[in-house]
Amino acid sequence: MSTSEADNLFKVTGKVVLVTGGSRGIGKMIATGFVRNGAKVYISSRSTNQCNATAAELAAIGPGECISVPADLQKLEEVKRLVQVVGSREGRLHVLINNAGAAWEEPIDQYSDAGFSKVINLNLQRVFTLTQKCLPLLRAAAAESIHDDICTDPARIINIGSVEGLGVPNHETYAYSASKAALHHLSRNLAGRLGWEGIVSNTIACGLFESRMTAQTLAANNGEEVLRSVPLQRIGRPEDVAGTALYLASPASAYVNGATITLDGGYSVSMTLHRL
Repeated sequence: MSTSEADNLFKVTGKVVLVTGGSRGIGKMIATGFVRNGAKVYISSRSTNQCNATAAELAAIGPGECISVPADLQKLEEVKRLVQVVGSREGRLHVLINNAGAAWEEPIDQYSDAGFSKVINLNLQRVFTLTQKCLPLLRAAAAESIHDDICTDPARIINIGSVEGLGVPNHETYAYSASKAALHHLSRNLAGRLGWEGIVSNTIACGLFESRMTAQTLAANNGEEVLRSVPLQRIGRPEDVAGTALYLASPASAYVNGATITLDGGYSVSMTLHRL
């Protein structure tokens, strides 16, 4: 395979991408990767100031674009508004990245009902709602690459899951781990239903990456001990998750549908071995 063939295989130049929770953490890492590779990226986050600042920072990097659309995705009306804004500027959406999420850790006897509801709503229900509302834009993107009734470059849904949705965590994040396990299965449901329309759905089950949520988890659960359980002996880097998302959005992954890619440096398999 020549260099030019490889470049085309992983090309996302000109694709329209929406990244929720894109102003910081894993969302910002992913958005940065797409902007660096020539995509037009819309980012959303609850904080208007943070969202605007990140969009300006990434737009300055180029060669792609980055546009801020702040929205509180806990609220149904805000989900609708986000889709309306993107739809008013774009006729199609090639890649939807459902990354926005929340966590809640508390002892089981005191675990907050409001906290549980908040996590399930944002991590699961609103992923479904946003995906549902984006379907006309995703279908339009899929239609662009249909030739002889075959979709050669499907529209993409990329759901950001977690290794905590693959097994039972050793700390008390009941709603978070349950929501991510459900998200993984929702992603497979979407793959089975929407693949017929040229829209694929896949999941990245992330391990430890630098973020505010991860910092809180490490602080509460002896960070050094957690890191010793990662065979590669480090947390994830921006290029690790950006590269995986770029693959799932590029022609290289056109036949991947319903997959869950574990991106954790071997943490989950290491923990399985430790329990044997």
